[in-house]
Amino acid sequence: MSETNKQNLVYFESTSMRGLYESMREWQEGAGKRLLSISVQRDGDNFCAIALTNPTEVVITSADGHNHASVNRFGLLAVDSQ
Repeated sequence: MSETNKQNLVYFESTSMRGLYESMREWQEGAGKRLLSISVQRDGDNFCAIALTNPTEVVITSADGHNHASVNRFGLLAVDSQ
């Protein structure tokens, strides 16, 4: 099983809430991903958002934690018995 850490943190910044919304909407359309959670705060004169995207992979593990099936948006990748 791959030990690669997948990144799902995204930062947005704009001088207005409308601009922040537009940049987040454009990012979603371009990246083809949904945002899982968003935190919006003011930073000086700007509106900033830190967002988490939905994960693109899931690891299914047996109850004892020894058998793993890696699944991503394309389907089953591998089954690993440890």
